[in-house]
Amino acid sequence: MKLINRSGFAVLPRQPFVDWASQQQDELNQPMSLDEHRAEGSVYLTEEFHSETDVSQQLALHYENIFANELAAWDEFGDHWPQNRTLELFLQWFDVTPQVLAVDLLQTPLMLAPLED
Repeated sequence: MKLINRSGFAVLPRQPFVDWASQQQDELNQPMSLDEHRAEGSVYLTEEFHSETDVSQQLALHYENIFANELAAWDEFGDHWPQNRTLELFLQWFDVTPQVLAVDLLQTPLMLAPLED
């Protein structure tokens, strides 16, 4: 077990995101319920939090990337993304819970695979 020098945000969708994602479904995929979406939350690692100010600053710094990543799972090219993706809208669409500690329970090295060029 290893302590990683990161904190993070656990991100779970709220109903407005589910409603938007349901509109992106095609005839082959059935819309998912809120509970189904929330069963597949995401964790985004950030710099370590040392205070509430750190949490606010890190969220302000990273919410756009988190928002884009969550939207891209349903609309890869961004054709139907909301135009004005503010922090306020992000917080309406997602529950965000700060996670102060990150602990790696495995002995194998972390795999790092950049998602952007």
